[in-house]
Amino acid sequence: MAKYDTEIRLHSDLDNSKLDKGAEHIEKKLDELEEKAKDTSLTPDGWSKEDWDKFEKNFDSIMERNKKKAEEAAAEMAKASAAVGEATIPQDIVGYQQYNSDAIMAQIDQQASAADKVSEKEEKIAEGTPAYEILETYKGKELEGKEYEPLFECTKAYVAKLPQKGHYITCDSYVTMSDGTGIVHIAPAFGEDDANVGRKYDLPFVQFVDGKGDMTKETPYAGLFVKDADKPVLVDLEKAGLLFDAPKFEHEYPHCWRCDKPLIYYARESWYIKETAVKDDLIRNNNTVNWIPESIGSGRFGNWLENIQDWAISRNRYWGTPLNIWECECGHRECIGSRAELAEKAGDPKAAEVELHRPYIDAVTIKCPECGKDMHRVPEVLDCWFDSGAMPFAQHHYPFENKELFEQQFPAKFISEAVDQTRGWFYSLLAISTLLFNKAPYKNVIVLGHVQDENGQKMSKSKGNAVDPFDALEKYGADAIRWYFYINSAPWLPNRFHGKAVQEGQRKFMGTLWNTYAFFVLYANIDGFDATKYKLEYDKLSVMDRWLLSKLNSAVAGVDDCLSNYKIPEAAKYLQEFVDDMSNWYVRRCRERYWAKDMPQDKINAYMTLYTALVTLCKAAAPMIPFLTEDIYQNCLLYTSPSPRD
Repeated sequence: MAKYDTEIRLHSDLDNSKLDKGAEHIEKKLDELEEKAKDTSLTPDGWSKEDWDKFEKNFDSIMERNKKKAEEAAAEMAKASAAVGEATIPQDIVGYQQYNSDAIMAQIDQQASAADKVSEKEEKIAEGTPAYEILETYKGKELEGKEYEPLFECTKAYVAKLPQKGHYITCDSYVTMSDGTGIVHIAPAFGEDDANVGRKYDLPFVQFVDGKGDMTKETPYAGLFVKDADKPVLVDLEKAGLLFDAPKFEHEYPHCWRCDKPLIYYARESWYIKETAVKDDLIRNNNTVNWIPESIGSGRFGNWLENIQDWAISRNRYWGTPLNIWECECGHRECIGSRAELAEKAGDPKAAEVELHRPYIDAVTIKCPECGKDMHRVPEVLDCWFDSGAMPFAQHHYPFENKELFEQQFPAKFISEAVDQTRGWFYSLLAISTLLFNKAPYKNVIVLGHVQDENGQKMSKSKGNAVDPFDALEKYGADAIRWYFYINSAPWLPNRFHGKAVQEGQRKFMGTLWNTYAFFVLYANIDGFDATKYKLEYDKLSVMDRWLLSKLNSAVAGVDDCLSNYKIPEAAKYLQEFVDDMSNWYVRRCRERYWAKDMPQDKINAYMTLYTALVTLCKAAAPMIPFLTEDIYQNCLLYTSPSPRD
């Protein structure tokens, strides 16, 4: 028994060793194939992908089953040994184990051979051997009109009920040779390009998403949110054998600016203003505007007008300015232009006093002149940007009153907003003004860049990098923050806002100006100097006095010219340079003049020169730093003691 026991154990160990080696080989090949499967659809010759997946899934169970049978054989051998002592081991046990091992090894060899074939194929591809054969080439235009089977039966059944033909190949120029395959799936209800192609070919309108963003009852995913349906759609396509690949890749996609959730384009009925009909007028009126910088007016905004689309002015919301259109079930519509007209049409004087918002305005009905039935207001409200564009005349209740006041203020001398308003307020103002008055609503437009954080990132509450404006005002003061934006860069460029930069500007300009003013007040109080009792005698001024006043006149002229031409940073630099000259050159070199005994003419000239410079500078700088300049100006004129600011 000992002899046979040893032989059998050795034989079993040998088979298990082979088995482990083979399993290791197969597992390695499986790992390699799994990695390759991300980039290629290669499978062993004679095997379908389904067969290969099945083997991979069942391999572990095959190995476990063999182990169990080997343990059963060993148990039988132990029982036989106990029963017959030194008797011969039954050959069927040895044979069964041998057979079992050989069968498994045969499977392993088969799979290893298949894996080797895949490796050979991959090596050939790596060496430049084509992985496929090109049978024919043709242009996409040749496929136009060819029908295809839709991916889902529900779409086929839905389209079959519609008068338009669906599920055939269309062509369009927005598909490029450089991006993707040149073949795209379109859905006319979702996306601008798709909608345009749908109109061109008169494709059927199919929309399996409701107003809440859920899949409709016509689909297998009824009630499921549209983005949550992505995975079940892929699963069903895989089951149907229609999924070639579903790789993950990054690309630009619209997200909600509030909650950062993905969005979808969604087709819905809307009211439009046909802006395309006045495209030439819009472009001509825009060309009369002085844009700062000019590149925005001719570029970003100008290009927008060149490619103008009709304006969807209605919104499906409860709150907003109600659309002033009444509609009858017979199809007749009327647009109401005033309270008086509404009262007349409704046949109720009280309608002239009704609150012009929902739900009050919705209760007012008018008689249909066509069929005599009640006409009801349509449920939509106006786009809020329509309200903003109507501001120039709506604020004065024009044309119902204040005609002269409106005409005095229209068009506006200038407006200023951030660069994103090129397609917001700037456009809505121009669009409505062109329609009503056929001229631009503004003469000058100053475009502002966005405020960023210290690292140049967009400020966002969700990112935690947003600055609370009230905290900033409390810490640095309004004038300091104003001055930072004036002096830092051109208005239309992005500004990186951070405390150190604000404090640096505060120190270099505002601090220097205040210290110069404090110097004047200190010695004026000591000497009891009253500037209202003296006048500048220009023929008696020293060279330093004349130099400072000359610098002052040049600075004022420069500031006036820059502000007249909307050159903001340039104006601020004139002021900053003069304050530096006044403090670091004039005051430092004239200190001894203020120390003189009594009140000689030279001392009076020094006081009056510095006083004139301070008062005049405050007038020039008031539009930029109104609080500080007002403080200095009032104190210089009314009394000489420093304010509590000191």
